Amino acid sequence: MSKVFVDTNLIVYTMDEDEPAKRDKCRRLLDDLIARRVGVISTQVLQETYVVATKKLGMDPLRVRTDLKLLSPFEIVLIAPPIIFEAIDCSILNTISFWDSLLVAAASSARCDTLWTEDLNPGQTLLGVRIENPLKETGPQIHTDRTG
Repeated sequence: MSKVFVDTNLIVYTMDEDEPAKRDKCRRLLDDLIARRVGVISTQVLQETYVVATKKLGMDPLRVRTDLKLLSPFEIVLIAPPIIFEAIDCSILNTISFWDSLLVAAASSARCDTLWTEDLNPGQTLLGVRIENPLKETGPQIHTDRTG
C-alpha cells in the first residue's frame, strides 16, 4: 500500500472559494486518499492549515476547526524530537527550508512513498520520499509562510 503525505497547501485549497478549480480538484484528491486509506498528514500540517485558512483566507476559526476534523481518517504524524533532528539534517544536506524538510522527515517517518506539495521540486526524492505536485498545471498557488 503506497501512502501519500499531503502538504498544507492542498488542504487549504479545499477551503478556498476564490480558486474553484483547485478547490474541486483537491477535494477529489483528498476524498480518494480517504477512500483508499492511504493519506497521511502531520501535526505541522494541521497547525499551518488553521493559520493559513484563518489569516490568508479570512475564514471563521470555528469553521476551520470543523473542517480540520474532517481529516481524522488520515494517519497523523506527531512531530517529535527525532523527526525534528532528521528534518534539521535534511535541511542542511539538501539546502531546503527547515519547514519543508520537516514535511519530508514526517513523510519518511510514516513510510510514505510520495509527498504531494507545491513547495519542492517534483520528481525529486528526499529521505526516500518522491516529491509530486498534483496541481502542476493549474495556475496561481497559495504558498505557506514557513519563515517563522
